[in-house]
Amino acid sequence: MRNRKFAALLLRTATLCLLPIGASSLTAAAADKSEQRQHYRNAMNAIERGPADAWKPYVVDLGDYPLLPYVELALLERGKGKPSTAQVQAFAKRWPDTLVARTLSETTLRELAKQGDWATFRSLWVESQALDLRCANQRARIAAGEKPTYATDIESLWMQPRPTPSLCEPLFTWARQNGELSDAEIWKRIEAAAEAANPGTVSIIANLLSGSDKTAANRIASSVRDPAGVLANAASWPDTDQNRDAISLGMYRFARKNSAAAEARWDQLQGKFAWSPQQKNRVDNAIAIYRATNYGDDALSRLKALPDDAQDDTSREWRVRVALANQDWSETLAALDAMSEEQLADSRWRYLRARMLSKLDREAEAAPEFAAVAKEANFHGFLAADWISAPYSICPSTINATRNAEEAIAAQPDLARALEFQAMGDLTQARREWKFALTKLDPQEKLLAADLAYRNDWYDSPIFLLSSSNDTLTYYEQRFPLAQKPRVARVAREAGVDPAWSYAIIRAESAWMSDARSHADAYGLMQLLPGVAKKVANSAKLPYSKPSDLFEPGLNIQLGTLFLAQMARQYQGSPWLASAAYNAGGSPVGRWLAARPDLEPDFFIETIPYKETREYVARVLAFSVLYDWRLNGKVIPVATRLPKIGQPYKAPKDDAQRKTVVCSAPAEPGSGSQGDP
Repeated sequence: MRNRKFAALLLRTATLCLLPIGASSLTAAAADKSEQRQHYRNAMNAIERGPADAWKPYVVDLGDYPLLPYVELALLERGKGKPSTAQVQAFAKRWPDTLVARTLSETTLRELAKQGDWATFRSLWVESQALDLRCANQRARIAAGEKPTYATDIESLWMQPRPTPSLCEPLFTWARQNGELSDAEIWKRIEAAAEAANPGTVSIIANLLSGSDKTAANRIASSVRDPAGVLANAASWPDTDQNRDAISLGMYRFARKNSAAAEARWDQLQGKFAWSPQQKNRVDNAIAIYRATNYGDDALSRLKALPDDAQDDTSREWRVRVALANQDWSETLAALDAMSEEQLADSRWRYLRARMLSKLDREAEAAPEFAAVAKEANFHGFLAADWISAPYSICPSTINATRNAEEAIAAQPDLARALEFQAMGDLTQARREWKFALTKLDPQEKLLAADLAYRNDWYDSPIFLLSSSNDTLTYYEQRFPLAQKPRVARVAREAGVDPAWSYAIIRAESAWMSDARSHADAYGLMQLLPGVAKKVANSAKLPYSKPSDLFEPGLNIQLGTLFLAQMARQYQGSPWLASAAYNAGGSPVGRWLAARPDLEPDFFIETIPYKETREYVARVLAFSVLYDWRLNGKVIPVATRLPKIGQPYKAPKDDAQRKTVVCSAPAEPGSGSQGDP
């Protein structure tokens, strides 16, 4: 009966004014949707390419299908048509509080804003998180005779470090002309954008100024964009606060690229301007820090010489690293003791403090510090446990729910759409529906949603959700899935790689996003560069023709694990050095090894100059432990995964001696690197 009524409805309308048939019965636990799924694909293809009514036979059984509203949207927009206001309103009424209705409404609102049709815009307006539409709404208010105020309506739109959408610029111009945007607020945003290294934003904001102020703002933009070129002429600038800001910000950027050249330029400029303490401290801090990242001979003395108000957490961390690289244990301990209370709460620095106490033969003081850190399930917690021969403390949480609660979350319409898109391979749209669904769920419902996705073989979204809060880090089953287990195990063993390590690389590289693509053009689960993949594939005689092939999980895992094995062979099997090279490349690792060949591995990792690589190695090693535990119940000690530089290492065999895991602490993994997605 339902389908006959539905078919009759289709025949009566030219634009498919669909009733919300079955909208309350959308469920991820429904019977096999394969036939409906194919009919959906056929309908969408027919709407896009077929004759006018070719879609109709395919929709008669879609009354309870989660993606039904997308069929109607496609019909409204076919032939690049633009739905009328009445159609948009009718669609929103039929599919209230859905992503698809919101998307249609927001697309229409953007068109109306571009046309300046503010009356119609206001008739369709609903609250939105989109910055451009929020700006447009204020412009619609102005057109209606209202007057937005800076504090209430404009500040949250204005104070963005990145360029704001074009729909916002007329609002800011109006605010400037009508006294709602002061010089002080303009300069506050200029400094924030410059600090965030966004010179394009500064250049746009500069257009709201005039005369010498505009010139100074453009100097700030230029000093961030091309510090060396701009600072070469800075000695001739007038001594104004804005020009001093431009110089100090430029010096900060210049020091990152060439600390020695920056210091030479600073020597030329220091006496020519009346620096504020903040401006001088910014430059002194930057030169000291970036001399430290190169481990210059005077790095430690420079960091220690910084006055208190020029110190920050970064300078204090680098004081520790430089002292550690110098193998000066007393100085390292002094640097650790100079850290802030917030820093010293981190397991990284507590572990290193215990190590320094031990190095200085203060074992009685070191032991309780090791014991405290060993209660945390992260890289430094595992290391601490190894130093005192304690079992690892991993306290997993379980997602428990009643059958009614599970059925209720499975029936949540937005989640049903997300899971259906995921099943169809449209991961971009699946994540959009997932994100929209989460806004409606309370914490317990989010846990159930994460478990639902996990049980439907969708791993990345639950991982990111459960890794975003310290309260959910102990849901290890969902955060560290044993996906593709037969393939990972087989390929790893054939390549001579520990499966737990291979799993850890996948988890650290992509969080199981099979369609991941990085800014460096790396693809898939193990984030392979196309050139690397081609070489490995040719060597192993594996099929590979184009970068998009790397989105296929099986091929990506096989090529990635073979490449990981190549990295390991370059470093005598060492997992930690190979992990560093996998992330940063062989050339940087070679430079670090040449500079600090005698450092113990845990100290060496902490002295890696690249923050990303430093944290990556710690994360991979922690993930290796967690995956080893997931696979075997017991674990290879992380200390054995840290062979000394030059010491050969072989992947553990199935019968290798493993360490006991207990739950001897509260179910909190602590603040170490392991908690990162």
